[in-house]
Amino acid sequence: MKILDNKGRLFGKISLLDLGAGLIVLAVIFGIFIFPGTSGSIAQGSSVKPVEIDMIVRGLSVGDPEALIAELEDTQKTDLIIRNESHGEVAIKAIDPLKRLVVVPQPDGTAKALPDPRPSEETFSTDMIITLADEAQVNEEGIVLGGQKIKIGTLLELEGKTYNFKGSVMGVRILD
Repeated sequence: MKILDNKGRLFGKISLLDLGAGLIVLAVIFGIFIFPGTSGSIAQGSSVKPVEIDMIVRGLSVGDPEALIAELEDTQKTDLIIRNESHGEVAIKAIDPLKRLVVVPQPDGTAKALPDPRPSEETFSTDMIITLADEAQVNEEGIVLGGQKIKIGTLLELEGKTYNFKGSVMGVRILD
């Protein structure tokens, strides 16, 4: 009995093409399930540490900014949304309302930033820095919160019972 016949079959039963395709399928299955590798998650090789995130909110249209700030301070927690994906609740560590400034030209041709003389009721706009605190995964690429990398410039969205607004990350600190 010949090992290979004139039709390309082993021992007259199995085609070499079928055998090759079967071995490739077995190798792929073996590679996927037995040795899956380390790729896939951006949080691999990371440790969970407490972090603080400074978020700046500019030009928030609000009729009563003091009431909004009081609500944020009373609840001490807010829902965080990162890139349209809910992360869950984070702690509000601090709220720092910023003074509104206007640029005033000076007689010598320079310009100075001076406090806005208009009452806040006329502007219906407020600026503030909110410091958020939570536990996040920290790896060599940075901070990962809710499966999303958090860096300066990342847009965050805060949501509560009476508010939903966005701001930009202006600082990230890893606490030890």
